[in-house]
Amino acid sequence: MPAGTQLSRSTLNEDGAAYRVTKPGAVLDGVHIPGDLLIHAENVTVRNSQIDGSVINADGPRTYRFTITDSTVGPAQGCKTLPGIGQDKYTALRVHVRNHGDGFRASGDDVVIRDSYANLCSNPGDHSDGIQTYNTGRGLTFDHNTIDQRNAKDVTAPIFLVDKQIVDAVVTDNLVMGGTYSIQLKNARGKLVVRGNKLVDDSWIYGPVEADCKAIDWAGNSLVKIDQNYRITSVVGPLECDG
Repeated sequence: MPAGTQLSRSTLNEDGAAYRVTKPGAVLDGVHIPGDLLIHAENVTVRNSQIDGSVINADGPRTYRFTITDSTVGPAQGCKTLPGIGQDKYTALRVHVRNHGDGFRASGDDVVIRDSYANLCSNPGDHSDGIQTYNTGRGLTFDHNTIDQRNAKDVTAPIFLVDKQIVDAVVTDNLVMGGTYSIQLKNARGKLVVRGNKLVDDSWIYGPVEADCKAIDWAGNSLVKIDQNYRITSVVGPLECDG
């Protein structure tokens, strides 16, 4: 959410816990939602806003296309286990996900996440992920994001893409840190690209990469050191994929 944005607080209209959108093409601009945002209409746009819970586009078996830009998702304090944003058919640009165990959920086709930042947490028993695929589909793009999992203790990975349903996934120019194996891409098909990513050296538990390397267009990835503002201070060396 841009600094200085003036917000209008929305009254929760779904059981006092969520704000539900049912108008196709609705635009939420400069709103503060003190709970979850349920997107139950096609082609909803959210921008310049703050959502204190999760952004969810599933209504039973049906999901709805939406875009969220220049917004903050998550509570100012505490930790919510559920993903900050999901499930499918969405574009997230310049979004800050805070105090969620999972940052982004990809559970279907056409998920695009760019220029975003997730600082993750965990509750006991969580399997925290920056982005996790779960029964996902085609056309996943994860580009130029920063995922910090160092403050979460119950973790899987900043990039956790392991579903057999994955077809075509592009993971480029991200800065990631933390996790068991920090970058995981397995079981996928189609065009798989992992290029230009930066992984903070020695921030993982078990190892930097767990992937089906022969199936991936892997190039230009590196191990780096950073300062407290996520600026790269040095390049340790190339990040290889040997699996």
